[in-house]
Amino acid sequence: MKKLTFASFLLILPVLFLVSCHSGGSQYISSDVVNNPNTADGKANTGMLPVIKFDEDVHDFGKLIEGETVSYGFKFKNTGKSDLIIADVSTSCGCTVPSYSKDPIPSGKTGTITVKFNSVGKRGFQTKNIVIVSNTQPNTTVVRIKALVVSPGSEK
Repeated sequence: MKKLTFASFLLILPVLFLVSCHSGGSQYISSDVVNNPNTADGKANTGMLPVIKFDEDVHDFGKLIEGETVSYGFKFKNTGKSDLIIADVSTSCGCTVPSYSKDPIPSGKTGTITVKFNSVGKRGFQTKNIVIVSNTQPNTTVVRIKALVVSPGSEK
């Protein structure tokens, strides 16, 4: 009886594995837009990849009064030869919230990543990183915002 139960388990296990790995919806990126240019010999073929080129990679808000919320749009251009896809934008602090388009940016076209910085509870010199993950090589790009946050009444 134990052998029969064990044999049944072995037959059902692959089916359970296949069913459990299916994720109801399609959240995958088409393999047509994924290109890994790295090779074993270390000579990367990046000629056909998108390239994200920012107008500026650091924005200084200057002096802010604690409690102010400010925003800035980092403008960029895809100077590469294929569609640019931004997979994720994250920040180094919950006080900084990014927004961006999920649509592919064709070669030669522009886009904007907007970040809002909330200075509540912040004082002194602040620098926040915004990390962009995309289908470029390398796949991460970092831009920054900075500000000097002063207490209300001390802005003179």
